[in-house]
Amino acid sequence: MTTLSPAKFAAASAARGRHFPFNWPLLAFAALALSGCMPATTQVASADPADPAAKVAPVGYRSTIAPYSSLRPATPAPWRDRNDDVAPRPKQDR
Repeated sequence: MTTLSPAKFAAASAARGRHFPFNWPLLAFAALALSGCMPATTQVASADPADPAAKVAPVGYRSTIAPYSSLRPATPAPWRDRNDDVAPRPKQDR
């Protein structure tokens, strides 16, 4: 008899246009109880990163200082010769 009283209350309030009052603490308890049934981990990627036998892409080495040239002070030279060494070459007329 007492087990049907919440159902009767819900049916009666729905018939009057009211919604059944939600029991938030009961919902929170049910969510916590059901979350204990979930597996601890789920597979997100195709390979396990902790597996030493997992295949990975090869790693290539690229030097971060490969185009380096020494910028130590050079011996003094005539400025005109140095300027001519780095100036663009003139185009020849046809």
